[in-house]
Amino acid sequence: MSLESAVGPAVTKCGDSEFKWGSRTYIMGIINLSPDSFSGDGLKTADAAMAQAEEFIREGVDVIDVGGESTRPDSKPVSPEEEMDRIVPFIRRLAKITKIPISVDSYKTGVARSALDVGACMINDISSLKEEPGLAGLAAERGVPIILTSNERGRQVDDIMAAVRDNLRRLIEKTVKAGVSRENIIIDPGIGFGKTVQQNLEIMRRLEEFRALGRPLLIGTSRKSVIGAVLDLPVEQRLEGTAATVAICISRGADIVRVHDVRQMKLVCKMSDAVVRGNFKG
Repeated sequence: MSLESAVGPAVTKCGDSEFKWGSRTYIMGIINLSPDSFSGDGLKTADAAMAQAEEFIREGVDVIDVGGESTRPDSKPVSPEEEMDRIVPFIRRLAKITKIPISVDSYKTGVARSALDVGACMINDISSLKEEPGLAGLAAERGVPIILTSNERGRQVDDIMAAVRDNLRRLIEKTVKAGVSRENIIIDPGIGFGKTVQQNLEIMRRLEEFRALGRPLLIGTSRKSVIGAVLDLPVEQRLEGTAATVAICISRGADIVRVHDVRQMKLVCKMSDAVVRGNFKG
């Protein structure tokens, strides 16, 4: 199965941008406005977040993912009001300086709605629509892309590939029934999110199997615990491990990579695309 033929339709529109799946790997840069982020990159002020976003823009990011609540397994949930206070003013400010698509990383319908109102044009749901199924209806109402993540927290899984594949298939069907056009669905097998180290490694090793679902694949390995477990390194020393996982996932069909280190991963993507997609024209 070629990278170009696995996804249809081959284009997803997001704001003023188009993602032409199969042409290259797209880069999603992470902006965390949660002080307890697992990766240690939580930004406590809007000015610090803006400086990070501006750096991402200079480095050639394709979409900026803004979140206000940590996804660490032991993190404390925040109220929708607090989450909105963290991200909505920032998204409003960011949307005024760039046409690069802004994604809201939230599973709460009210938070996502407020973010879309001020300039976001994509929803990134890490909950498998478990928390608020109405999020799919919001994506349909606004005509925006939605990222669906397979989240295995809270359940025992033996055959991880079957479990994730079935969950993503169910999520696609549920989202389409809610009125979301198929071209606006992006899937994420959810590295971390209740999976063991061995299960995460298996997902990366067999990533191309998810392409049978016919939707573009987002992969988020950046600085995650699976890298720390394999290399026995703390979060701040996982750049090379992240680069390895990004390159391997591109070779197995990833369409978007969600990363903290845009400049370095852009080089990894460019080299990987030259080999995998044959798009070097020099």
